[in-house]
This record gives sequence, C-alpha cells and structure tokens, in this order.
Amino acid sequence: MEFDSIDCMTSSDVIDDDDEIHHHNQLSSLLKSHSNNGSSNSIVSPAVHSSTTSVHELLECPVCTNSMYPPIHQCHNGHTLCSTCKTRVHNRCPTCRQELGDIRCLALEKVAESLELPCKYTSLGCLEIFPYYSKLKHEALCNFRPYNCPYAGSECTVVGGIPFLVAHLRDDHKVDMHSGCTFNHRYVKSNPREVENATWMLTVFHCYGQYFCLHFEAFQLGMAPVYMAFLRFMGDEVESRNYSYSLEVGGNGRKLIWEGTPRSIRDSHRKVRDSHDGLIIQRNMALFFSGGDRKELKLRVTGRIWKEQQNPEGGACIPNLYS
Repeated sequence: MEFDSIDCMTSSDVIDDDDEIHHHNQLSSLLKSHSNNGSSNSIVSPAVHSSTTSVHELLECPVCTNSMYPPIHQCHNGHTLCSTCKTRVHNRCPTCRQELGDIRCLALEKVAESLELPCKYTSLGCLEIFPYYSKLKHEALCNFRPYNCPYAGSECTVVGGIPFLVAHLRDDHKVDMHSGCTFNHRYVKSNPREVENATWMLTVFHCYGQYFCLHFEAFQLGMAPVYMAFLRFMGDEVESRNYSYSLEVGGNGRKLIWEGTPRSIRDSHRKVRDSHDGLIIQRNMALFFSGGDRKELKLRVTGRIWKEQQNPEGGACIPNLYS
C-alpha cells in the first residue's frame, strides 16, 4: 500500500517553532487527503479524535505493516518505512525505488509522541489507552494477550484464550481431560533406558473453575536420565499463586513427595522443566519404585490441587483443604 509523501527533516536539522507550524500544516493536509482518498468524505484535522486512525495508518510500515518507531526513515520523495525494513530493502524505497539515504522523518516521529491509542488486545478485554511509544511495551506484557499452546510434544504455534486452547488441546492434540482436584496416574514404558527430550504425557484437569496441565516426561539432566512431573496453570502468574499442588510417587515401601505452586503457562514448558520446578525422579530410583526385574518402568503418580485461602488477620495464605 502506497502512502502519501511527507516532507520531513533530516536527522541533522533542528526543529524550531516555524518548522513545527510548517510540518503541522503539511500533516494536516496529508491527513485530509488521506481520509478523502478512503471511504470517508469527512474533513480530518489532527486536532480531532477521528484523525487518530489516519495518523496510525501513516505510522504503519508499508513493508512489514507493523507500527513504526524511531528512527522512522524516509526517501527523498517522502515515503516512510521502519528501521528494520530499511536494511531488508537494501536501502531502496519500496514505493518509488529511490535511494533511501539517512533521512529521518522527525515530523512523523513528533506526531506519534502526541498519540494515545488503545491496546491491540481491546477485543480480548483490555481497556487501557497508552501513549504511542508506550503501547508496544505494554502489549508485550498485557494480561489479556493470547496464550501459547501449552502442549510440549511438538512445536505448536497456536495461540488464543484459555477456552480456545482447552478445545484445541482436546480436539487437535487428543489430550486427556479430567474433572476434579485429585489424580492417580500410572506411567508405563517398556524400555526405560531410551530417554528422549519429549513429553510422555499431558493431562488437563478442570478444578475450581480453572484448568491445569499435568506434565510427565523423560529427559537428560547432565549425564543422568531423569523423569519429571510438574503442574502448570492455564492463566496468569498472579492468579496461579492462589493454588498449590502435591505430587507423590513411590513403591517398595518408599515414596517421594513434592509440593509447590503451579507455574503459569506464560512460562514455557521448557523454562519450567529446565528450572527443575517439579518432582524429579532419577532413573535408578524410578526403576526401584517399579519393582520386578527393572526392565520396565511402572510409576504411579498421585496428587491433588488445592486453593489457598487468604488469612484475614495476617494476610498470609492458608491451605483450603476441605474444598
């Protein structure tokens, strides 16, 4: 998409009051012509709210279509593009094919400073409005931004809200779905000496109106193969702290117990695993728990999830054991 030319200054120029008036008038005319070329015939001025959309369109890079941030570059004919795409187009304007040089579009950068725009996740529930140059930073951490698929058995690129991801895990990854806050799973592997960096099993639990992902897998920790079980919360980190869980594995009169707080799926599966934040079982111990001739892995992992209650006096959390 071609943009109207903007007569901007080089980075070596100095903006004085006359220049600001000059560029204000140019941008006003530009916005008016940009609006008249579109579907609307209304006169647009930078002073009115309806101009925000037009200015925002001008701040869209014609190459990558992302919003442009300083330094914003332009060619001698006034066509703009972002600094990332400037290197990608080999210093040639993608609109008129003229050499770009090192011209900064300071007028457009200055106009961007005055903009306030809604978060791009407005449709997902975020109602915040931010200055143009703060918007990108907020969106990277916005609580309403989509979640990545928590399935670890493949490089799944699906993103979305929690209800969407639950359906995606069930229908596309064929993940087992369970209701309740306790679990009792048996993991069997015929050749426990074959350890790969792969998820063995992912189970989703619906508990307290929330969804939790129970991971169990084998991987190499240094030179030693280990098995690990851990829980992730399908929601944000702050909310995940309202819950706790326990895992227990054992056999032959021995057992290992782990208690912790589920990690949010904002943290990737690999990040949680590599931080060792879960129940880790060395292979020799796992085979001891399995009993028999130690040629087959048979582990029974039990556990439960509970919700913490706020202590009204001291502010500390106490476990809600009776829900």
